[in-house]
Amino acid sequence: MELDFGITDLSGTFSVLDVTVALALAFAASLVVAWTYRATHRNISYSQSYVHTLIILGMLIALIMLVVGSNIARAFALVGALSVVRFRNAIKETRDVGFIFLVMAIGMACGTRFYALAAIATVLICTVVLLMHKFNWFALQVQRQVVKIQVPADDYDYGPSVDDVLLRYADEHELISTEAVRGGIILEMAYTTRLRKNVKPAELVQALRGLNAGQKVAVLTGYDQTDL
Repeated sequence: MELDFGITDLSGTFSVLDVTVALALAFAASLVVAWTYRATHRNISYSQSYVHTLIILGMLIALIMLVVGSNIARAFALVGALSVVRFRNAIKETRDVGFIFLVMAIGMACGTRFYALAAIATVLICTVVLLMHKFNWFALQVQRQVVKIQVPADDYDYGPSVDDVLLRYADEHELISTEAVRGGIILEMAYTTRLRKNVKPAELVQALRGLNAGQKVAVLTGYDQTDL
């Protein structure tokens, strides 16, 4: 009886050229997505490793789709294998999830050899992202501030005096919390406000500092903070 020690080629459903083109297009498309993400990122949570992951993920999904092909058994085996993977890193921004799904979709298109679909979708979606960034679509123009003022915890009621200052500098304000700090010798009052046009946070800080005997005053607007 003769034994066959030959290696069976299981890659007959795609050629070396198919693999090269799919992975190269996935790399190029993911590179465009990664560049778009970097160009439109605004906050301080930018991560180079996340951008690298976008490129790797796009190519990896393309490879997975090439392996699975139209074989149902392979698809179920892949689901079972990937179910043991647990990702514990929290996504810092919701738009980051969108970019992950985008490179996954591009990788799937490349892996299933829908090359035109992958290229067109990459160009159109990245163009939309760039336009939203350039023209600042759906930005909320009304900015609200959080004002924190510390006052001595004595018998004097500082609330009406603070209200008078806020009425001069803000269109609206509302007391949201009052807290005793420093062992109860200081009261910290927090307000949500909407400053009038052309009023700078520093101006409000200076006006409030004249009421609280030199204690801390802070005005926070988004990521900007004026603290004296």
